[in-house]
Amino acid sequence: MALLTLPRSLPLTFPPFHFFSPRRTTRPSFVCSLSSGTGPTKSGSAILWFKHDLRLDDHPALAAAAETHRSVLPLYVFDHRILARYSDEILELVLFALDDLRNSLKEHGSNLMIRFGSAENVITELVKEVKATDVFVEEEIEYEMRQMIGVVKDTLEMSSSVDGNPDIVMWRTPFYDVKNLKDLPATYNDFKKLKLPPTSPLPPATLPAVETELNWGPLPTFSDLKEFIREKPGISNESWSLMKEMPAEAILKEKLSKPSGTSRNSLDVKRIEQRKLDKSVFVTQKGDIVGGGTSSVLNALAAYLRYLEGTARDDWQEVHERLRTAETRDGASFTSLFGSALCLGIISRRRAHFEAITYEKERNGGFLSPFGYSAATVAAAADAVCSMEWFWLLSLKSQLSNEGLYSVRIWRWRGHLIQYTVVGNEGPATLLVHGFGAFLEHYRDNINSIAESGNRVWAITMLGFGKSEKPNVMYTELLWAELLRDFIIEVVGEPVHLVGNSIGGYFVAIVSSIWPTLVKSVILINSAGNVIRGYSSQLISNERRTSGAARLGAQLLLFYLRLNIRNIVKNFYPTKTKRADDWLINEMLRASYDPGVSVVLESIFSFDLSIPLNYLLEGCEEKVLIIQGMKDPLLDSKAKLAMLKEHCAGLAIRELDAGHCPHDEQPEKVNSIICEWIVTVERKVPAKSHL
Repeated sequence: MALLTLPRSLPLTFPPFHFFSPRRTTRPSFVCSLSSGTGPTKSGSAILWFKHDLRLDDHPALAAAAETHRSVLPLYVFDHRILARYSDEILELVLFALDDLRNSLKEHGSNLMIRFGSAENVITELVKEVKATDVFVEEEIEYEMRQMIGVVKDTLEMSSSVDGNPDIVMWRTPFYDVKNLKDLPATYNDFKKLKLPPTSPLPPATLPAVETELNWGPLPTFSDLKEFIREKPGISNESWSLMKEMPAEAILKEKLSKPSGTSRNSLDVKRIEQRKLDKSVFVTQKGDIVGGGTSSVLNALAAYLRYLEGTARDDWQEVHERLRTAETRDGASFTSLFGSALCLGIISRRRAHFEAITYEKERNGGFLSPFGYSAATVAAAADAVCSMEWFWLLSLKSQLSNEGLYSVRIWRWRGHLIQYTVVGNEGPATLLVHGFGAFLEHYRDNINSIAESGNRVWAITMLGFGKSEKPNVMYTELLWAELLRDFIIEVVGEPVHLVGNSIGGYFVAIVSSIWPTLVKSVILINSAGNVIRGYSSQLISNERRTSGAARLGAQLLLFYLRLNIRNIVKNFYPTKTKRADDWLINEMLRASYDPGVSVVLESIFSFDLSIPLNYLLEGCEEKVLIIQGMKDPLLDSKAKLAMLKEHCAGLAIRELDAGHCPHDEQPEKVNSIICEWIVTVERKVPAKSHL
């Protein structure tokens, strides 16, 4: 099979690259079969840069490089920009995966080179040392990773010590044979109508030996790796990084049970040391996600798929025990157990799908039923990876096209793809958070205007909404608050003015209460949440699980919303119904057909908004602005404002002749109010340094 050479240029900010992606074939092979001893001419050496593809199995670039080059140098770079994105648990998984990858490469007559430092410097030096003509790099979705690849390309081009001009050869593992992303249907329903069969995974490639006297480098211990990360100045503020280690629920319980005398930011986080249990695929300190090498993960997947059969094997029984614990809702255990391994590329998505379908055929005499899968675990695995692939395609399309109101960037949070945008180069940081069922573009006429007034403006599409991923997880107000916390720490990098509409306002209030050092001020636009007189510090509810009633309710609600969305949204815009235009309605309808949307809707039946706004806003005197549309059809605005005034000190309140979404119904007025507010707060609060 010949390589597919895609255009040597990427839109947006990326330098010229060479891309390839294998087309679907009946043979699990990347390069065309050889005949009569002839084949592609091998020339020069190549470097294969491993990042999120920590495997030999189903690795198109390894197969292509081995076929076309006399020498292939596998490389992993411990780069601060990559490592800073990982939690301690993911760092552990990386080390175990690299150990297995190196051993597997040695079994195939090769090795894995380990280097520390910036990827551009490491790769440039190695290109010079081994006289590489190509550097194979897996295409990335995340904005920061794409920027890093661009820097590597630029550095190679500008380096006078590099002979010639080595190509950056970008590659993908195609789950479906999508020939042109520009033709990708807008909705998942239309995409499914194409009936594209998944492509076949590839076997491990036979690699040529690497002739080099270079030191292959040692694999670090976990402690060494943490020390290396801490040595890099400016990458992260340790006290802020510690905030991510403790769940919001634990902090709230501590705060509610002990209203005073406890520092929220003094978290005692035990240093994790590398360990591995004998015959266990749960290799991390927490021990609740699958890790190790490719063979170990595939073994765990086999155990997962065969859950209904039972087993006498200790290692499979362990998987079954973890499965039951992780099954917080139907099918959620697959993402919980295998999501991290898939994110790191220890196994590919199409390998996971292939194994699930192969097992399903075994259960059904070689056939697939048109009426669904015979095992819940098969359904969970197949549905999850197909959903992941859909959102990956949506995200990739957003990076390769100039469609949409704003330039979209991708951030990966806990393995899931989150869309956001940023406008403005200087000034105070402002983060806009949408309401339930909306997305970042709901601030379509706010982002640029606020930025033009001297601010840097971020807008995010929350997990489960818009074109952000909709995984099978338990959606709670605390989960979304933790997402905002991590976005501020990892992406924005400094305290922000937090703006939230509807339920987004409640998320914003939680963030300001639990992690006040991240927030300069709070702007609530027709926020959800109650005001409770004489509120006592009651504990929040225990871990939530879904029910059959909630699932049925979500399906009925989804059906109702699709039929009535136009009228519902127009009611939210009582003074300017034309703002509920076709674009807004169509975007909401598009998202309603995404895989996983019914799971998100189930959260409506399990929300816990019992902690009132007056409690969450305590300690934020002179830092809270309420913008209230007085014609909100969802609540009595006058009564709510009266309660806020009575029970919350130091609030600033602006009343508008608008409905539930004043920022979109009366954008000019809201923009002016927000900009004036930010100027006022900035005069009172000294600027805080970046992370």
